[in-house]
Amino acid sequence: MNVNNLTLNNGVKIPQLGFGVWQIPNEEADAAVKKALETGYRSIDTAMIYRNEEGVGKAIAESDVPREEIFVTTKVWNSDQGYDSTLKAFDASLERLGLDYVDMYLIHWPTPKFDQYIDTYKALEKLYKDGRVKAIGVCNFDIDHLERVLDECEIVPAVNQVECHPYFQQKELKEFCESHGIILESYSPLMNGRDVLKDEVINEIAEKYGKTAAQVILRWHIDRSTIVIPKSVTPSRIEENFNVFDFELSSEDMEKIAQLDRNERISAVPSEFHRR
Repeated sequence: MNVNNLTLNNGVKIPQLGFGVWQIPNEEADAAVKKALETGYRSIDTAMIYRNEEGVGKAIAESDVPREEIFVTTKVWNSDQGYDSTLKAFDASLERLGLDYVDMYLIHWPTPKFDQYIDTYKALEKLYKDGRVKAIGVCNFDIDHLERVLDECEIVPAVNQVECHPYFQQKELKEFCESHGIILESYSPLMNGRDVLKDEVINEIAEKYGKTAAQVILRWHIDRSTIVIPKSVTPSRIEENFNVFDFELSSEDMEKIAQLDRNERISAVPSEFHRR
């Protein structure tokens, strides 16, 4: 089964469904990523702070899938922000991954208290201009953080990776991103397995399509033109999450899910998160 691709604002294509490895221990990342690649995933999303770049790199190296067919994303952590330290952090991530380049490099959090994300983004621009990454972007950026990047930097971020699920739909942020050619990328798309999977409306829709609640939610992300990166270490769940390209949600069902928005965040508030 082929994954839909979206085209980033610089012409690079990215699979719309990726495999996230947050909270997967390094020693388990190898097997999980191998299973994902065998299943058909072609986008892997990691980060320095996940402490599993080595496991991800090992899986990629040992996979039968050619490197050029795998879209690899990693991120610079808050303690490494700043121009020179970001460049060093990128080199370290590349070494841990065992790769010559990454497809996308992101700022993990804006941490506005330290006011370094502009210098950090300028380091990302250098990496992009030097051809060491194919695309650059940000995570957890609110509109005011994005506005500063757009005002003070040269390259429009390709993506903004943020918490997004039916109970926290990020409609205003999504609209802002789209108006500037930035694609919203959804993490915790299933609300980390919390209440949304038990939602009555979601489950009624799932029954109608002969799908699981998780598959309906992932399809909802896809049908609203976002990138989505579910995470699992369970082989059957890895396969289940991938099996979402043989149906589409009707406009009525999309509207029903749109009505579920509670503005219910489970992750940190970007303007208040400053852990280093």
